[in-house]
Amino acid sequence: MEFQPWMLLIFPLFFGMGWLAARIDLKDILSESSALPDSYFQGLNFLLNEQQDKAIEAFIEVVKVDPQTVELHFALGSLFRRRGEVDRALRMHHNLVDRADLDDDKRQQAVFELAQDYLKAGILDRAESLFNELGKTKYAKPSLEFLLDLFQKEHDWIKAIKIAERLTEKTGESYSSQSAFFYCELAAEEIAAGDLVVAREHLQEALNESPKNVRATMMLGDLYLSENKHELAITVWKTIEQQDEQYLPLVAERILNAYRSLGRESDGVVLLRGYLDKYHSHDLLNVVFDGVLKNEGASAAYQVVRDELERNPSLLGLDKLLEARLLEVSLERRADVELVKNLVHKRTRNLAMYHCKSCGFNARQFYWHCPACQAWDSYSPRRTEETGLTL
Repeated sequence: MEFQPWMLLIFPLFFGMGWLAARIDLKDILSESSALPDSYFQGLNFLLNEQQDKAIEAFIEVVKVDPQTVELHFALGSLFRRRGEVDRALRMHHNLVDRADLDDDKRQQAVFELAQDYLKAGILDRAESLFNELGKTKYAKPSLEFLLDLFQKEHDWIKAIKIAERLTEKTGESYSSQSAFFYCELAAEEIAAGDLVVAREHLQEALNESPKNVRATMMLGDLYLSENKHELAITVWKTIEQQDEQYLPLVAERILNAYRSLGRESDGVVLLRGYLDKYHSHDLLNVVFDGVLKNEGASAAYQVVRDELERNPSLLGLDKLLEARLLEVSLERRADVELVKNLVHKRTRNLAMYHCKSCGFNARQFYWHCPACQAWDSYSPRRTEETGLTL
């Protein structure tokens, strides 16, 4: 299209419209700014200069001057709770809940924040009541999650199971794995109290919730063992291979001891050697080594470790090989082998840890419930070297 002289009129028009829009926006900004108390701008200035305490006091003055600043109430209340000033957070959120002009959405938010304040303050019954009050609001899911965490900390496993059921209904997500562990905790309490019948019922409920829950299977085998039902205990523990074979090392020593009680230790060694051939594990190797050493002697035990080291080279395996070698080495060479073994053992200390997949916490013993992050079933039953982790 060719240039026409009348097009020159468009540029002043566009410029005028832009100038007018800017003037209107600027006028609105100035109007809104003049309505804000000076304390608000003082608070912003303190924040920019990283003077948080002075900023908070300035914003509190804003709240006193203009009670309508609802969002500022929420922000200050949450900040107080994070700083550990729970009393101030409670007062801030109580003021919001008590306001008659608050709409339903803001009131629900205030109740949710107040419940968290009570939880932080350790007033658990009040926190529980408020979280339950939010059961039919948009805060239902986070409220139930707070309750689930609360009941776990209180070891109120029955309430925790009920909350897990409500969460499943509310979200459609399965919480059966967690519920299975709660049933295991109930079973542990009944075992401590001596009621094995109820304990067995809880373990069966755990397996109903999560058929692959290895902890329940291990505990069920332990129950049968406590009743001197060694064959039944072995049968139960052997089912772990179908649940998750990597957990077999956790019951290897139990299985060998049960066979030993039956006077059939050699059968137990044969079974465990079969597992070792199929599933590499340092812990399984240790149990097989002890069994072979007792039943077949040092040479056979050494050969077991050597064969395993050839199939699966590792420093943990080398450490075990040197231990086996010490049983046969002559006195004049013993000092040299011990020196090498001690050096290797120092290198393997951090390779023989259990690792939490949730938070990364490492421990020398296996946990079903991480002591650091409280996650369930987050530990691999395999040592860090076996999982390829280096510390």
